[in-house]
Formats: sequence, C-alpha cells, structure tokens
Amino acid sequence: MTKEQYERWSAPFRKRKGGRAVLRAIDKGITRAVFVSYPLLLVLLFLSRRFTELFFCVCVPGASFLGLSFFRKAFSAPRPYESLGIEPLIEKETVGKSFPSRHVFSVFVIGMTFFWICRPIGAAVGVLGLLLAYVRVAGGVHFPKDVAAGAALGILCGSLYFWI
Repeated sequence: MTKEQYERWSAPFRKRKGGRAVLRAIDKGITRAVFVSYPLLLVLLFLSRRFTELFFCVCVPGASFLGLSFFRKAFSAPRPYESLGIEPLIEKETVGKSFPSRHVFSVFVIGMTFFWICRPIGAAVGVLGLLLAYVRVAGGVHFPKDVAAGAALGILCGSLYFWI
C-alpha cells in the first residue's frame, strides 16, 4: 500500500463530517460485539453441559491467540503510520507488531468457533471480520497484507483444530 492508496481508501471518512468518529465506532463496535459474545457462548456451553465443546472453544482460540502474539513480537513489522508517514484515523500508538492483524485474526478464529457451534452465527461473525479488516486498513493501522494474513490464519487455525 502506498500513501496515495491509503489516502484514496480513507478519503470517505476523512472528507465527511463525523467520518472519523463513524470509522472508530465501527472498529470499537465490532471488536466489542465479538469479544462480548464469545464469553456468552462459553457460558451457554457450560450451562448446557457441553463440556467437550467448551474445552475446544476455549483451547483453540486461546492457543492460537498466544501463538500469533509470540509470532508478532518476534517478527515485528511496522504499521502504515510508521512507514508511510500518514495520520491514522484510528488512534494507535503501538510501534511495530502490525503483521498479522491480531484484531482481525481474533474475530476470525472466534468466528470459526461460532461456526463450529452454530453456522449462521459463525458466518455473521465472518462478515463482521471482513468489515473490521477494511476498517483497520482505512483507519491506517494495518496494511492490506496484515488483515489478509490475520483473516487467513484465523480461519486456518479454526479449521485445523475443529475439523481435523
């Protein structure tokens, strides 16, 4: 992604009054919705006495998230606002740790968890993940490759653990 591409992709939010606030609200809203719904799923599984499913629904995302976090720390990549000299629309002060996007990864691995339990909800979380990926790029905190890798790894981790 170049500075010009970023400016084109973020222009709808930069030019409209309240556009930045809308972008930030979508970012926070999707993140919160998914991260609130996930513990609710775990409680539902516990109350339903579906302990085997509960075990996998805790361990798969947890182990995957830890693995991704260690990878990002070891192979820290710069963020767009660091390497392109842009002003991000989403406030972020983190240096490096851009690849892959942990927000997008988390939404997709949690989406795969929901998909394993209830396919329509899992598919809906996947759509939210795609929207979040766009928002994170338009917001200037990730490159397209960061969110694409986050989504792919989230789907892969969920698929490997749940279906193989």
